[in-house]
Amino acid sequence: MLQNIAVGVDGSPASLAAAHWAAHEARRRGTGLSVVHAWYRHPRPAPYIPMDRTEHDRAEEIMREAVSGLRAAHPDLRITERLVCDSTVAALVAAGADSDMLVLGSHGLGTVAGFVTGSVSQRVVARCTHPVVLVRAGRGAAGDHLPAVDGVAPEEIPKTPYREVVLGLHTGHPADEVIEFAFEAARRRGTGLRVVHAFRSPTRPVSDASLVVTPPASGRPATDRRAEPQARAQAQADAERAVSAVLRPWREKYPRVPVTESVAEGRAAVTLVHSAEHAGLLVVGRRASHRLGVLVGPVAHAALHHAGCPVAVVPHG
Repeated sequence: MLQNIAVGVDGSPASLAAAHWAAHEARRRGTGLSVVHAWYRHPRPAPYIPMDRTEHDRAEEIMREAVSGLRAAHPDLRITERLVCDSTVAALVAAGADSDMLVLGSHGLGTVAGFVTGSVSQRVVARCTHPVVLVRAGRGAAGDHLPAVDGVAPEEIPKTPYREVVLGLHTGHPADEVIEFAFEAARRRGTGLRVVHAFRSPTRPVSDASLVVTPPASGRPATDRRAEPQARAQAQADAERAVSAVLRPWREKYPRVPVTESVAEGRAAVTLVHSAEHAGLLVVGRRASHRLGVLVGPVAHAALHHAGCPVAVVPHG
């Protein structure tokens, strides 16, 4: 049975933020934390390695600094160290396979050609068989909570309510693994779950499942334009019913998790990222592939690029 949460560290501020987020998550789950650092022996050491030291020495230093900070901040947490001589992607994918969850740092909000595209993070996310959470640099424990009221000391911040968890729901192919992950995350935090679903109007052509393309203003008969509001209202009602139907058994299973259903017309990726602007965690799914692929799906890809909160990518069949 999997028991640990694994976190990859490389000495960067983003990876240290991820390590502390993972430590808090491990404490919420009552599990241990496995800290992983991958290093590789090159014929010639990198220029930043001093002449009197080796790449292994540098790897040990990175691990020591990360773990000492974690143990100081979380003295009651069971922490194990995994220093692996292998490629970064292979080491992290293996660590993720041995754990309930893998946590990685990300180096900031991306553009279309930003940090995720072609990066280690994307390759790891695409190949992991268990959930992967990406955490932004500078994300502290306080970021998971609502703003503290005046007069609350910093050490009391964890006692303030958690920000809500946001779930991106695809009603056409609802995945139990993704939905359960989101409900469990909300339950552990004692917070609400906002379920977001974006639909496309039947009056608007689309290029794929995540994009809505606005048609030309002219060229349609007047009768079509008059029928458009009714068609869109019907599409909205159908989407709301579909969301409610998918969530009904989960509401019964988690009666103490407050659930808010948010259904809107528009691009799925844009709607989801906007809805998660003030969230503590965004949960999206990734369809598992038998290929050794690099694809994470358009919605998950956009979330990893643009969401400011931690993003959990959950693979499903």
